[in-house]
Amino acid sequence: MELRINRRAVVGLGVAVALTASSLAFLRPDTGTASSHREAPMIAGDPRNDDTDVYAFVSPDKPDTVTLLGNWIPFQEPNGGPNFYTWDTRSRYYIRIDNDGDAKPDISYQWTFRDDDKRGNTTFLYNNGPVTSLDDPNLLYKQRYTLKRITESGTQTLVNNAIAAPSNVGPASIPDYGTLRNQAIRNLPNGGKTYAGQSDDAFFLDLRVFDLLYGGNLSEVGQDSVRGYNISTLGVQVPAKDLALKGDVKRNPVIGVWTTVDKWTPDGYVQVSRLGNPLVNEVVVPAGLKDAFNALPPHKDADVPAVVKRVTEPEVPKLLEAIYGIKAPATPRNDLVEIFLTGIAKGNGPIMADLNSQTLNKDAGKLRPAEMLRLNMTIPPSKDPNRLGVLAGDLQGFPNGRRLADDVVDIELQALAGAATSGKLIPALTDKVDANDKPFGSTFPYMALPSNSGVNTAGAK
Repeated sequence: MELRINRRAVVGLGVAVALTASSLAFLRPDTGTASSHREAPMIAGDPRNDDTDVYAFVSPDKPDTVTLLGNWIPFQEPNGGPNFYTWDTRSRYYIRIDNDGDAKPDISYQWTFRDDDKRGNTTFLYNNGPVTSLDDPNLLYKQRYTLKRITESGTQTLVNNAIAAPSNVGPASIPDYGTLRNQAIRNLPNGGKTYAGQSDDAFFLDLRVFDLLYGGNLSEVGQDSVRGYNISTLGVQVPAKDLALKGDVKRNPVIGVWTTVDKWTPDGYVQVSRLGNPLVNEVVVPAGLKDAFNALPPHKDADVPAVVKRVTEPEVPKLLEAIYGIKAPATPRNDLVEIFLTGIAKGNGPIMADLNSQTLNKDAGKLRPAEMLRLNMTIPPSKDPNRLGVLAGDLQGFPNGRRLADDVVDIELQALAGAATSGKLIPALTDKVDANDKPFGSTFPYMALPSNSGVNTAGAK
């Protein structure tokens, strides 16, 4: 498909990610919790169900496939034993895809887990010797999972009783985690792969944004706050045709992606986590509404009357103006409705570009505005990826999906400063954390291997 985007439109694409997310803040209090890195009061006490990040991108080494990754359980300290990091056996973990624009999942990948615990009353150890394979008898605790693909046509079990890669508890216990990861990557029956296990946290940023937006004078920047911490990853790499509406990628190139967790309660399974674009609930949604945000399915977003006001009159630019004197863009911001809730397409609003709205799918019905990460699967992997993604003219990057190396914090900081209306970037407005501390892999699941040394080892002997 043809893509024509001028500089002003390119810059504008990054804005909605940070600003229009606030449109979803006016939600009723409910039993659900919010997701990302400890961003809401309730989920902070339930980390096993805390979804921290979602990634969706055309696989760089297999461009006829798409990679979808979800991360859970934030801030895993590698030395955090003896009870290391486990999936919740009472929960159902999902990666969801909407390909027809109605904001309801047309395809859901569902993981469920069970414990396989050999320790009993004999030991406190996770393992009683070096672990060199997933079925090593020295690995006393492991988790097994079932992966299903759910559509309106029915449910297909893709993987059954598979072993998830364990926590990387230390070099003596696990001398080569790469071997375990390779064994934990499972082939899917219709083509593609899946992975469940630990990874290095791919998100790179300075979290001192919460200290009056980097100290009130941009002095608190340059520290990767999640450096050294691990995360738990679920992912699939599948043929793009398996995700496209009617299986036709050329006619229907755009998908919407988000993750959820449904947790068992006496009243049945309840959605307790939802995540699409990064930093939505963490930075934009007010504290009193964070716990309600992820209880709402995307197809109900448009039913919240105050959504439009939070899009057209966003709060965060006002904070940048008050603290840094960076003048907030004029309101109303009607372009943000198009960018964030409907995707980018010429027929959706003022931005004259066709990028990643489901309205570009020729077989789609009426679009339902909703917050989700949207990906155009026909845009090939960039030969020279730019960390600023669409802001820098790299149309394969965020917010057209999200790659591991996309610097979403800097993209959003520039967007918050009004780059969409000014067409200019502010060089000083950055957290000065431009890349992950570990290189990403060249093959699925691409995440760096998890660390096995403590985060607080600086200066230790």
